[in-house]
Amino acid sequence: MKIIFRILFTALGVLAAASIVPGIVVAGFWTAILVAIILGILNVTIGLILKLLTLPLSVVTFGFFLLVINALMFWAASFVKGFHVAGFWAAFFGSLIVTIISLLGRVLLRESDNNYHSQI
Repeated sequence: MKIIFRILFTALGVLAAASIVPGIVVAGFWTAILVAIILGILNVTIGLILKLLTLPLSVVTFGFFLLVINALMFWAASFVKGFHVAGFWAAFFGSLIVTIISLLGRVLLRESDNNYHSQI
Protein backbone atom coordinates (compact mmCIF):
# COMPACT_ATOMS: atom_id res chain seq x y z
CA MET A 1 0.00 0.00 0.00
CA LYS A 2 2.89 2.36 0.73
CA ILE A 3 4.19 2.06 -2.81
CA ILE A 4 0.86 3.25 -4.19
CA PHE A 5 1.01 6.32 -1.96
CA ARG A 6 4.61 6.98 -2.99
CA ILE A 7 3.62 6.80 -6.66
CA LEU A 8 0.70 9.16 -5.97
CA PHE A 9 2.91 11.69 -4.19
CA THR A 10 5.49 11.52 -6.97
CA ALA A 11 2.74 12.02 -9.55
CA LEU A 12 1.49 15.03 -7.58
CA GLY A 13 5.06 16.34 -7.63
CA VAL A 14 5.22 15.89 -11.40
CA LEU A 15 1.93 17.76 -11.81
CA ALA A 16 3.14 20.53 -9.48
CA ALA A 17 6.40 20.80 -11.40
CA ALA A 18 4.47 21.10 -14.66
CA SER A 19 2.36 23.92 -13.25
CA ILE A 20 5.31 25.79 -11.68
CA VAL A 21 8.27 25.28 -14.03
CA PRO A 22 8.03 26.61 -17.57
CA GLY A 23 9.20 23.99 -20.02
CA ILE A 24 7.57 20.98 -18.33
CA VAL A 25 4.33 19.72 -19.86
CA VAL A 26 2.19 16.84 -18.56
CA ALA A 27 -0.87 15.74 -20.54
CA GLY A 28 -2.87 14.63 -17.50
CA PHE A 29 -3.07 12.73 -14.26
CA TRP A 30 -2.55 9.27 -15.75
CA THR A 31 0.49 10.50 -17.64
CA ALA A 32 1.85 11.80 -14.32
CA ILE A 33 1.23 8.37 -12.74
CA LEU A 34 3.13 6.70 -15.58
CA VAL A 35 5.98 9.21 -15.26
CA ALA A 36 6.12 8.54 -11.50
CA ILE A 37 6.42 4.78 -12.13
CA ILE A 38 9.11 5.35 -14.79
CA LEU A 39 11.01 7.69 -12.45
CA GLY A 40 10.95 5.03 -9.76
CA ILE A 41 12.29 2.40 -12.13
CA LEU A 42 14.97 4.73 -13.51
CA ASN A 43 16.11 5.75 -10.03
CA VAL A 44 16.34 2.15 -8.82
CA THR A 45 18.33 0.96 -11.84
CA ILE A 46 20.28 3.55 -13.81
CA GLY A 47 20.16 6.18 -11.07
CA LEU A 48 21.71 3.83 -8.53
CA ILE A 49 24.51 2.87 -10.92
CA LEU A 50 25.21 6.52 -11.76
CA LYS A 51 25.25 7.48 -8.08
CA LEU A 52 27.75 4.73 -7.31
CA LEU A 53 29.99 5.59 -10.28
CA THR A 54 30.02 9.29 -9.46
CA LEU A 55 30.47 8.87 -5.72
CA PRO A 56 33.90 10.57 -5.67
CA LEU A 57 32.51 13.56 -7.56
CA SER A 58 29.54 13.68 -5.21
CA VAL A 59 31.85 13.70 -2.20
CA VAL A 60 34.00 16.50 -3.66
CA THR A 61 30.89 18.61 -4.42
CA PHE A 62 29.34 17.85 -1.00
CA GLY A 63 26.50 15.93 -2.63
CA PHE A 64 25.40 18.66 -5.01
CA PHE A 65 26.22 16.47 -8.01
CA LEU A 66 23.36 14.19 -6.91
CA LEU A 67 21.02 17.03 -7.92
CA VAL A 68 22.43 16.79 -11.45
CA ILE A 69 21.84 13.03 -11.51
CA ASN A 70 18.25 13.54 -10.31
CA ALA A 71 17.72 16.12 -13.04
CA LEU A 72 19.07 13.69 -15.65
CA MET A 73 16.69 10.97 -14.43
CA PHE A 74 13.78 13.43 -14.63
CA TRP A 75 14.83 14.49 -18.12
CA ALA A 76 15.24 10.86 -19.21
CA ALA A 77 11.61 10.18 -18.32
CA SER A 78 10.52 12.60 -21.02
CA PHE A 79 10.27 9.73 -23.51
CA VAL A 80 6.79 9.08 -22.08
CA LYS A 81 4.13 10.27 -24.51
CA GLY A 82 2.39 13.32 -23.06
CA PHE A 83 5.35 14.34 -20.88
CA HIS A 84 7.85 16.88 -22.16
CA VAL A 85 10.84 18.52 -20.49
CA ALA A 86 12.29 21.42 -22.48
CA GLY A 87 15.88 21.27 -21.24
CA PHE A 88 18.30 20.63 -18.42
CA TRP A 89 17.28 23.58 -16.24
CA ALA A 90 13.61 22.70 -16.49
CA ALA A 91 14.53 19.15 -15.51
CA PHE A 92 16.71 20.44 -12.66
CA PHE A 93 14.00 22.60 -11.09
CA GLY A 94 11.30 20.04 -11.86
CA SER A 95 13.25 17.31 -10.10
CA LEU A 96 13.70 19.58 -7.08
CA ILE A 97 9.94 20.09 -6.83
CA VAL A 98 9.22 16.38 -7.27
CA THR A 99 11.83 15.54 -4.62
CA ILE A 100 10.36 17.98 -2.10
CA ILE A 101 6.79 16.79 -2.59
CA SER A 102 7.85 13.12 -2.48
CA LEU A 103 9.76 13.80 0.73
CA LEU A 104 6.70 15.45 2.27
CA GLY A 105 4.66 12.42 1.25
CA ARG A 106 7.13 10.06 2.91
CA VAL A 107 7.02 12.12 6.10
CA LEU A 108 3.21 12.03 6.09
CA LEU A 109 3.21 8.28 5.49
CA ARG A 110 5.68 7.74 8.30
CA GLU A 111 3.61 9.85 10.71
CA SER A 112 0.37 8.07 9.82
CA ASP A 113 2.15 4.73 10.22
CA ASN A 114 3.45 5.75 13.67
CA ASN A 115 -0.02 6.90 14.75
CA TYR A 116 -1.51 3.60 13.60
CA HIS A 117 1.01 1.55 15.58
CA SER A 118 0.63 3.67 18.71
CA GLN A 119 -3.11 3.01 18.78
CA ILE A 120 -2.73 -0.76 18.73
